[in-house]
Amino acid sequence: MPKNRELSNDHIRYPVGLALGSGMARGFAHIGALKALHRNGIRPSLVAGTSIGALVGGCYLAGKLDTLEDWALSLDRRKVFSYLDFRVRSAGMIGGHRLARLLGEYFGGMKIEDLPHPFIAIAADLATGHEVWLRKGDFINALRASFALPGVFPPVEINDQFLVDGALVNPVPVSACQRMGARMTIAVDLNADMIGKSVHPGERYQTIAGFDILPHKKQGVMGRVFGRNPNNPSLFGVMVSALNILQDRVTRARLAGDPPDIHIKPQIGHIGAMEFERGVEMIAAGEEAVEAAMPEIRAAMAVLLRKD
Repeated sequence: MPKNRELSNDHIRYPVGLALGSGMARGFAHIGALKALHRNGIRPSLVAGTSIGALVGGCYLAGKLDTLEDWALSLDRRKVFSYLDFRVRSAGMIGGHRLARLLGEYFGGMKIEDLPHPFIAIAADLATGHEVWLRKGDFINALRASFALPGVFPPVEINDQFLVDGALVNPVPVSACQRMGARMTIAVDLNADMIGKSVHPGERYQTIAGFDILPHKKQGVMGRVFGRNPNNPSLFGVMVSALNILQDRVTRARLAGDPPDIHIKPQIGHIGAMEFERGVEMIAAGEEAVEAAMPEIRAAMAVLLRKD
């Protein structure tokens, strides 16, 4: 748990804390989960997010969830590719400046303190490996730091720390919600449906990478980095698969020590981590998972949120 004197607010009790987990493109399921929660009259008063979970959670609190959904539904593989500014001499394959400009169109100048409810973006300190909770300061930088996947995006410097993807240390930040005083915590875990989704090892890489920009027979550097040949996994496919293994193991360990009151698990393990074009399917899966959990959520609310 991060050491921070500002976290000594145990007297504050937020009714519902929402922990949104990491998962790259599968994070669009968070949009559906939030829509279903709202449809059932549940308004989280505290949001903690890791990686894509921070992006969706931040957009929700900023009142831009509908805008994010429209953008997600507009994506195809070539449009996704257009947002990736490749860098050769850089700490990451993708500079991230095009995505930063896109975020700036909606959140330029916004600070985390401007949001109507507490928000925590989870990142990891590249030098120490410590978990970092971003609760103040530039909103866009916090989001970028939280999804700065090592090797893909460069680290983001905040307060003299080089920060990277929070999925390395806390893929589903239940602990942040609990420490901040949530009386009831709902976790949306995007990695609980990953095991056993592919039979052939090559298919496993292909499914997770989900990046079919180049023809299978395309040769050269770009083909080796982003190609989808089941018999010859690409560099990107190996990186993303390795991250999924790490997230799965870290998530299990963290949730064993800090279990949520409600654990929502959208069935999206068959969707590749870079298949952003499948927004309709992922949003629907998020909605379905929440609707299926509503009896459990109602029962938990009756006990945990009752007035003493």
